[in-house]
Parts: sequence; C-alpha cells; structure tokens
Amino acid sequence: MNVIVVNGKEYEIRPEHESLTLLQFLREELHLTGTKNGCAEGTCGACTVLVDQKAVRSCRFKLAKAAGAEVLTVEGLIREDGSLHPVQQAFIDAGAVQCGFCTPGMIMSALDLLYKNPEPDRESIRKALRGNLCRCTGYQSIVDAVELASKRMMTAHITHQYGQ
Repeated sequence: MNVIVVNGKEYEIRPEHESLTLLQFLREELHLTGTKNGCAEGTCGACTVLVDQKAVRSCRFKLAKAAGAEVLTVEGLIREDGSLHPVQQAFIDAGAVQCGFCTPGMIMSALDLLYKNPEPDRESIRKALRGNLCRCTGYQSIVDAVELASKRMMTAHITHQYGQ
C-alpha cells in the first residue's frame, strides 16, 4: 500500500490516483485548496509545497513520486491553537498580500528558505523567491515579510515541525 503524509496525516494513494499530480491530489482528493494552480507548467510558483522539507512545484510533481513522503501545505502551517505560523502572520503584517493568489506558494518558498537559512539577507530572499511570480505587490513587501518572519522564527526557535 502506497501512502503519503500530508500535514501530519497519513493518506492512502490508491492505484487510480497514481497518474495525478500532487497538486491535483491535494486539491481534488483532499480538498486542500490553499495550494493554487497558476500555470500548470511549474513556472509561477503558486503551487509550491514542501515535500520532505524541500520546496517543489506540485503541478509538475507526480503523486506516485510522493509515495512515502511527508508533504506540508499552507494549511498545515496553522498551529494547534488555530493561530497563524510566523511566516503567514509576517506576510499579513508586512502587507505582502494583495489578491492573495500567489501567497501560499510564496509562503512555502519562504519557509523552505528559512529552514535552510534562518537569517537570510535581502539578496538571498530575492534569489529564493525568484521562481514565484506576483502581479500585485511589487515584491518589496514580500522581501520585508520574509525578513520579519526570519526574526520572529529565530526569537521563537521554530524549526521544521508541523503546526508550530
């Protein structure tokens, strides 16, 4: 039996699902619609999730390849008490959301960066997010949000755990 762990919960990958992309499985089977389908080509970043703590474009990532993996989506960042993860809150506080379509992918890419480099400089943030497209914010507020999230995560000693 093939399984996948999504946001800390185990799901069976049935044979009829193996041809799906991870994005299709998340949205259509698990009804986790925070992950967006922006281009279906892997170029916009709206579908970014973490698979085994690495950012991937779920629109191009076959579900069969995710068998046995741990997947974290933007929904999985919500803490047990219902509060937002520091990265999510920083995006709000820095005004890094407008239409919101790209935000889940931006947040997951930012989280991937912060797990690898807890104190990135602005250039490292820009480089890490260059594969995520936004048509609304002009990116400055997004870079500000990632810097703010870095500070908050360092203060709170947040690591790779789900729902922190």
